[in-house]
Amino acid sequence: QVQLVESGGGLVQAGGSLRLSCAASGRTFSRSPMGWFRQVPGKEREFVAAMNWSGDDTRYLDSVKGRFTISRDNTKNTVYLQMNSLKPEDTAVYYCAAKDGLMVVTTTSRYDYWGQGTQVTVSS
Repeated sequence: QVQLVESGGGLVQAGGSLRLSCAASGRTFSRSPMGWFRQVPGKEREFVAAMNWSGDDTRYLDSVKGRFTISRDNTKNTVYLQMNSLKPEDTAVYYCAAKDGLMVVTTTSRYDYWGQGTQVTVSS
């Protein structure tokens, strides 16, 4: 059974940092694109960041460019999201996702596997 388990969320003041982790089990995702999405109540889940297996193709939501960094450790089947200079508008539940195939995409519906989410709250 494939599982993606996020951790690292919490409450932080504006300007602070958090590092999210997502550990996969049940199969290897070492060749699969992986990404992060977020959702606030009443809104659709939105793309935040994604990368291919080697890290030479990364994508970011415009509003997080320069502040967030996605990375991965394929030996640990884990993907990370380093979030710096956090803003109150970054408050959301953050989800890890993985997809079959090799192509990096930013569309939510193209991802096949999802974690349960971790809450990130940024206070002003």
